[in-house]
Amino acid sequence: MTTFDDSIEVKGARVHNLKNIDVSIPREKLVVITGLSGSGKSSLAFDTIYAEGQRRYIETFSAYARQFLGSLERPDVDKIDGLSPVIAIEQKTTSKSPRSTVGTITEIYDFLRLLFARAADAYSYETGEKMVSYSDEQIKDLILESYNGKRINILSPVVRSRKGHYRELFEQIAKQGFVKVRADGEIVDLEKGMKLDRYKTHDIEIVIDRLKIDTSQDNEKRLMESINTAMYHGDDVLMVIDQDTNEPRYFSRNLMCPSSGISYPNPEPNNFSFNSPKGACPNCNGIGELYVVNERKLVPDTSLSIKNGAIAPHGPQKKSWIFKQFETIAQRFDFSLNDAWSDIPEDAKHIILYGGKDKFTVESKLLGVSRDYNIDFEGVANFIETQYKSTSTSLVRWAKEYMDKIECAECNGSRLRKESLYFKVDGKSIAELVKMDIVELGEWMEELTQRLSKTQQQIAEEIIKEIKNRVQFLLDVGLTYLSLNRSSKSLSGGEAQRIRLATQIGSQLVGVLYILDEPSIGLHQRDNEKLINSLVSLRDVGNSVIVVEHDKDMIERADHVIDIGPLAGKHGGEIISEGTPKQLLQHNTLTAAYLNGQKEIEVPKERRKGNGKKIVLKGCTGNNLKNINVEFPLGKMIGVTGVSGSGKSTLVNETLYPIMNAHYFNGVKKPMPYKSIKGLEHIDKVIDINQSPIGRTPRSNPATYTKTFDEIRKLFAQIPEAMIRGYKPGRFSFNVAGGRCETCKGGGLRVIEMNFLPDVYVECETCQGKRFNRETLEIRYKGKSISDVLNMTMNEAVNFFEHIPKIYRKLKTIKDVGLGYITLGQQSTTLSGGEAQRIKLATELSKRDTGNTFYILDEPTTGLHFEDIRVLMKVLNKLVNKGNTVLIIEHNLDVIKTVDYIIDIGPEGGKGGGTVVAKGSPEQIIKNKSSYTAKFLRKELL
Repeated sequence: MTTFDDSIEVKGARVHNLKNIDVSIPREKLVVITGLSGSGKSSLAFDTIYAEGQRRYIETFSAYARQFLGSLERPDVDKIDGLSPVIAIEQKTTSKSPRSTVGTITEIYDFLRLLFARAADAYSYETGEKMVSYSDEQIKDLILESYNGKRINILSPVVRSRKGHYRELFEQIAKQGFVKVRADGEIVDLEKGMKLDRYKTHDIEIVIDRLKIDTSQDNEKRLMESINTAMYHGDDVLMVIDQDTNEPRYFSRNLMCPSSGISYPNPEPNNFSFNSPKGACPNCNGIGELYVVNERKLVPDTSLSIKNGAIAPHGPQKKSWIFKQFETIAQRFDFSLNDAWSDIPEDAKHIILYGGKDKFTVESKLLGVSRDYNIDFEGVANFIETQYKSTSTSLVRWAKEYMDKIECAECNGSRLRKESLYFKVDGKSIAELVKMDIVELGEWMEELTQRLSKTQQQIAEEIIKEIKNRVQFLLDVGLTYLSLNRSSKSLSGGEAQRIRLATQIGSQLVGVLYILDEPSIGLHQRDNEKLINSLVSLRDVGNSVIVVEHDKDMIERADHVIDIGPLAGKHGGEIISEGTPKQLLQHNTLTAAYLNGQKEIEVPKERRKGNGKKIVLKGCTGNNLKNINVEFPLGKMIGVTGVSGSGKSTLVNETLYPIMNAHYFNGVKKPMPYKSIKGLEHIDKVIDINQSPIGRTPRSNPATYTKTFDEIRKLFAQIPEAMIRGYKPGRFSFNVAGGRCETCKGGGLRVIEMNFLPDVYVECETCQGKRFNRETLEIRYKGKSISDVLNMTMNEAVNFFEHIPKIYRKLKTIKDVGLGYITLGQQSTTLSGGEAQRIKLATELSKRDTGNTFYILDEPTTGLHFEDIRVLMKVLNKLVNKGNTVLIIEHNLDVIKTVDYIIDIGPEGGKGGGTVVAKGSPEQIIKNKSSYTAKFLRKELL
C-alpha cells in the first residue's frame, strides 16, 4: 500500500461529471492528466485537488480573518490525503489593471528600481551635465579653496522662474531679519510694500551673508553658520556669487546641476515606480496613455444639422436644457439648428465643442425692445472629459466611445517623471531598459558588471545576480520576445501562465504541489522543449507537478499519465487508464490510439485550389513587423504560423481584422500601421472567433448565448395552453420576474450564509432546482416543461426539436462541433476554454453563410484532444468547401498539416521576427531551410 509520503490519495471524487473516482497521484513527479475536452480533467485537477488545498489553507486562518475572506465550499469528494500546499498556475488569473506589466508581475522591475536608486548616475535634464551632491563640510572646503581672498555673497534661492508680484514673500523675508534680496540678478534692499511685475517670470534669492574668504578660524566658523542658514531657507540648495565677476555657482546637499542649479531629491526606489506619486508622470498618472476627445467621433457626419443629430452624444433635437443652449448660441452667431454642421461659423463650433462665455443683445424690430442673453456653456468635449473622470463605470464607458487613446506627450509613454528618466546606469535610463526584449536585456545585464565603477559594483552585485536569474527563467519558458513594459492585459492565456511559471521557478519553493492548465498553449514546437525542461526542474527541486495537457511531447516526457474518459460530459468522468507513458500505449483508449499511430488526423489527398481571388495587404509595420507584404488567397484554409512573438497576432488580429471590420461593419478599432489593402470587394463579411469566455455569470448558458433560448421561449408561448393564459415569451425566462421561481430568483439554488463557515448552496425547496414557478412548468411541449428542455443534452435536444428548423439548425451545429454532451442550461462558468470557443464557432456556423465569408480563428485547438481536433477540422473543412475562407493562427501540427496555404512569420520572436519566412502549401513549406515550422512539419508529412 502506498503511503501519504509518496502519493496524493483522492477518494470518491464527484465534482461536476466525475463518477465517484479514486485516484492515487505520485508525489514529486511530473504527472499529466489527459483526455477529451469536457471529460473531467479540470474537474479533478482544479475543482477537486486545488479547491481542497485552497480550502485547507483558508481554514488555518482565525475565524475573525475568515469572515473577511469568505470561506470556500468543500469540493464533493470523500477525502484527500497527502496533499501539499497547492499553487495553481491557470490561464485566467492575470491582472487586467493597466498598471500591471511583465516587469511588475515577474518582480524584475522591483530589482531594476533598486538598482537605479542605489547605483545610477544622475544627469541634468537642462544641460545634460552630471549632477553633483555635497555634504556641508565639502561645500565649506570648496568655497575656501575656490574663493580664497575674494569677497563673496552667500544666497538662498527661494523662487525660480515663476510669475508673481511676491509682496507677501518679501514681507515674510523681512520679518525673519534679512535686509537684502537678489531679484532677477540685482541685489536690492528690502523695503516696505516692495513688489515685482506680476506678469513676468522672476528669480529671487535671499542674501544670507557677504564676507571676504580667508582661512582664519573665525571666518570658517562664520562661513559654516551661513551655509547652514542658506541651506535651511533654500531647501538644501545655496548659491555663491563672486562680487568681482558676479559669477554664480550652486551647491546642494541633494543632487544638483552645477550650471543651472536645478536639483533632484536623493533617489529612492519609489522615484522609479509609476505606481507611486513620487515616480509617476503627473500628466498621465503613470499609465503612459491618455484618453482625449476626438472631434470626428463627436460629429461623425458634418452634412447633418444639429437638429437631426450632428452631435453624436446628444442625438436629434429634444426638449432639454442643452438644446436651449444650442439655440442661444445659434442666435448669437446667426445660424439655424437646421443648418448642416459644415455650414456653421467656426467661432460657434468652438463654443459648442469647447465652451465659452459671452453676452449679447437681440433687438426685436416688431416690439421695439431689446433682450440680453448670456452664454455660459461648458462645451460638449469638456462635458465628455468630465464624465470620463467620474466614478460611474457606465458613464466612463459611455465617454470612451467619443475619445481616442494616445501616448502621453510629457513622458512619451515611459510612465515616469522627467527627473526619473535622467538617472542612468551605463548610459541607459530605466525606461530604455524596460523597452528591450528579454534576450537583449539578458545580454546587457551579462556585460554590465565590467562597465560599472568599483563602488557601483559592490552596491549592485546582489541586485544584478537576482535580475539575471529572473531573466533566465523567462528565457527558459520561451518568452524571449516580451519586453518588461508590456502590459499584462495584452498577454495571451498561455503567455500569462508561463510568466507565472517563471516567477514560481524564481521563488525556489520546495514541497509544493503545482497544478498547471495547458501551459503549452500558444507555444511553438521549438519552444516546447524549454517549457518541459522548466517543469522538470520544478519537479527536481522537490515539488509535485500536475499538468492538464493534450500535447504529445508533454505526455511522452511525463513520469505518470492519467487518462480520463472514455468520452466527454455525462459519458466521461472515469479513469480509463493510468501509468507511465509506455503503459498508457498498451490500453485501448482514444489517447493511446492517437499516440501509437492507430488513429491520426489525415492529411488531405489534394489541397484546394481556391477561387483565384486574393486579399493583398502591403507595408505592415505594426509592433515588430518589418514592412511586410502578405497575400491571403481566398476560398482556401490558410494557416498563419511562426514561433511565439514572431508577429502573427499583430498581422492578423491587430492589422488585418480591424481593417476588414471597419470596412464591412464600421468597426472603430484602429489597425496597426499599413500602406494599402486590395481585394476586400471579394468578401462579404468577416467573423473573428476568439478565446474569451461566453459569459461571466452562472445565469449565462449555451442556450442563451446562441439565442436558441429566445426561439424555445417563443415556441412555448405559442402552445395553446400558454396563449389561453396570456403568457408571453418573457414568462419563460428565469432572469425576469413573472415566470421564474421568486424564492431563488430563477437560479435553482439558494445560498445559505453560515457566517464563520462556508456559504452553503442548497437546492431551492420551492422549485426543487427547476428555476420556474408551478404555473410556468404546467406548460408542456411534447410532454416536456421548459425546465426539462434546459436539462437536455444537445444530442437529446437535436432529436426533440427536429421539426422546428430555427432551433434545430442552431442545436445541430453545436452537436457537429463535438459538444453533443453539454446541456442547454449548463452554466457558462463551468465550460472549459475549448468548449466556449466551439460554442462561439457553432453560433457563427448556424448563421447562414454567404459563401464569401472570411473566418478568423486564433488557436482554436486550445483545450482540445486529438479526437476533438479531428471533429473541429471536419466542421472547418465544410465551411471552406462552400467557398468561404478560413484563416487560423495555430501552432498545432495536426491543424497545420491539413491547411491549404501556410504563411510562416519569423524567423525568431520579438525583434528577430516580423518577416514572412515562407508561404505556400505545406508541401512547399517543408522545403524551406530557414523556417522552424518547416523542420517540425517535415516529420508529420514525410
